[in-house]
Amino acid sequence: MSVVSRVPAGFSGRAASTADVEAIHRLVVAVENEQLGYTEASADGIMASITRPGLDLADDTLVIHDESGRLAGWAWLNRGRRAQIDVDPAFRGRGVGTALLDWAEARATELGSDWIAQTVDDADEAGTELLRSRGYEVLATNWQLEMPMPVEPVVPALPAGITVRPFEDRDAAAVHLVVEDAFADWQPRRKSYQEWARLNIERETFAPALSPLAFAGDEVVGVVLSLDLPDSDEGYVEQLAVRRDHRGQGIARGLLAVARRGFYQQGRRNLILWTHSGTGALAMYERLGMSVRRSTTVYCGSLPGGNPSSGNVPSRS
Repeated sequence: MSVVSRVPAGFSGRAASTADVEAIHRLVVAVENEQLGYTEASADGIMASITRPGLDLADDTLVIHDESGRLAGWAWLNRGRRAQIDVDPAFRGRGVGTALLDWAEARATELGSDWIAQTVDDADEAGTELLRSRGYEVLATNWQLEMPMPVEPVVPALPAGITVRPFEDRDAAAVHLVVEDAFADWQPRRKSYQEWARLNIERETFAPALSPLAFAGDEVVGVVLSLDLPDSDEGYVEQLAVRRDHRGQGIARGLLAVARRGFYQQGRRNLILWTHSGTGALAMYERLGMSVRRSTTVYCGSLPGGNPSSGNVPSRS
């Protein structure tokens, strides 16, 4: 597929490479600062996204530059289903976002997909309008929740027989199983160990000491995986999961409290995490004292012959 023919006049397009990560990170920071007034992006998260197993850098990514060589926008497509698109605010209204979406839809069609999904921040009016104009439908909502920590969190007593300790390398396979089993009810597919590890525990910002695990005997039954994001004064929980047969016992609350205390002791005074509408967990987090800070919407569009309402609801990743 020719990417050059799909970009506006005055711009050039090519596949991304790992050498582009710093420039992409600067672009995403500019987007977040405009939309949110702060940034949460990390370069290692971008690197993980484009080096995940199943994504071909040569065919599944596109970067668009202006004539001076400045990065104007970028996109990736994972397995023909899930796209991510960002446009530098300085280049809005010049057809860059449209070109990136055209490319993503064409690439997905080339791979035989009948639908494509994209998550858009609810503050991104231009992105939302573009997808709506093409008939994309709302499939799900992601909420980012926060919990201020003005004083050191108290860790509640855990159920009898449950012990907690930080993540260790030897736990990786068991943690992957607990997470993927817990997410199986709402995410569109199970991630392989290799893909899950690349997106989580292999990231430079993964914080094993701030990632408590709950054990029943020698079995992992609860997981919190945390990130130590650079240039942030907040604690960040990337994944939280409890094995089905141990839910409703306060394990999630206890693990969150352990993570919160660890972040507090590092000087962080707020904890953030995301939850997806498919999990039904929003009310639980609100009962724990968390509140919604912002939200994103998962939009899904039908490709030729497809039905955007069929299949499972795409997740954030």
